[in-house]
Amino acid sequence: MQTFSLDGHPHITLDNLLKIEGWCESGAVAKQVIAAGLVKVDGKVETRKRCKITAGKTVKFESQQIKITD
Repeated sequence: MQTFSLDGHPHITLDNLLKIEGWCESGAVAKQVIAAGLVKVDGKVETRKRCKITAGKTVKFESQQIKITD
């Protein structure tokens, strides 16, 4: 499983995480896959595009999974 460091920031929004990790080619595509219910946070489907992802959470999209660290 990959990890993503917040580098001291309190959170990252879900759509930005998908874009930064290269899982979606743009923010618009990230918002579409989130709205379609294709992304899970801590094992539950998350449809809020601007959901705040904090340290300790796990995000999964398709076959990719990432753990968020401080």
